[in-house]
Amino acid sequence: MTSTRITGGSGIRARRIVAAALAAIAAITGVVALSGFHTQLREIDPTGPDAASEVASAEIIGIRTFTPPAGLDVEADLEYGTREDGTLLTLDVCLPAADALVQQRPAVVSIHGGSWARGDKANADWRNVCLWLASEGFVAASVNYRLVPDARFPAAIDDVALAVEWLRRPEQVERFGIDPARIGAFGGSAGGNLAALLGTTGEGPLDEGSRVAAVAELSGPVGLSAAELAADGASPWLEGIVGEYLGCDPGAGLDACPQSADASPTSRVDPSDPPFFIGHAEQEVVPLGQSQRFIATLGAAGVPAQLVVVPGDAHSIGILDDALRPRVAAFLHAHLG
Repeated sequence: MTSTRITGGSGIRARRIVAAALAAIAAITGVVALSGFHTQLREIDPTGPDAASEVASAEIIGIRTFTPPAGLDVEADLEYGTREDGTLLTLDVCLPAADALVQQRPAVVSIHGGSWARGDKANADWRNVCLWLASEGFVAASVNYRLVPDARFPAAIDDVALAVEWLRRPEQVERFGIDPARIGAFGGSAGGNLAALLGTTGEGPLDEGSRVAAVAELSGPVGLSAAELAADGASPWLEGIVGEYLGCDPGAGLDACPQSADASPTSRVDPSDPPFFIGHAEQEVVPLGQSQRFIATLGAAGVPAQLVVVPGDAHSIGILDDALRPRVAAFLHAHLG
């Protein structure tokens, strides 16, 4: 674990290197491999373009217009789990400025986008999201999860669900001053899909297991069935990304790709789901029809939800500008405190 104090401007990513652990593994590889039980531990650590934000433009738009205030803390590369294949799952926690009067704070799990195949919790844009949430008084956990092609659905949603469970453990509750009954999710693009799945998965109390009490998502592809994508006029590019994520041929119907329903928040809505905030641009790469169908489905189930449509073609946190940030923050405060 590394900790960085933010004193203004953009944060610097603090890298955690597990050299000692890897050296120990290397030392015993020859013996353990003979037993057939050796698993090589590895971190999710995209480099170069694969670590970049899903906001492809170099323009100063969306979350890039936010400047973090002084006094925020970042604890980077905290391990929240290890998968059967040896993948180390890590997240960064961004903490609000200390306040002796606040004993427990709400928390928000922040989920990066990148077509379920790229992106990183600590690239410049998503680190800024984490710091923005912390500046609003939330304990923000920016999460890495397994990516295509190494892992396909449901690996990513299993990972982010584990991150919520990790935050609810007594040791994290005490360490970060979290109220375990007030945990929400925020995501953009593919991360918006995962945040919405967190909100629509499971039943019962919103303060147990991996359930979340509020969801804000931007530009999420939330209806992944061939019929929904076709109805919304999805591009071959988007259909191909969805096919890769699901492990199906692009355009495959439900009979050939039943997991498309399980991966679609639109098909999992029920009245026990938490309130939703959905943001979308009019002319972006994920068709607006995706969010319009989702808001209608939530409304039909009696789930409180609001859809904000902004002009232009910016995508995901590219629309999270000075006008939209206060609306998202107000929603999260209203439902998380």
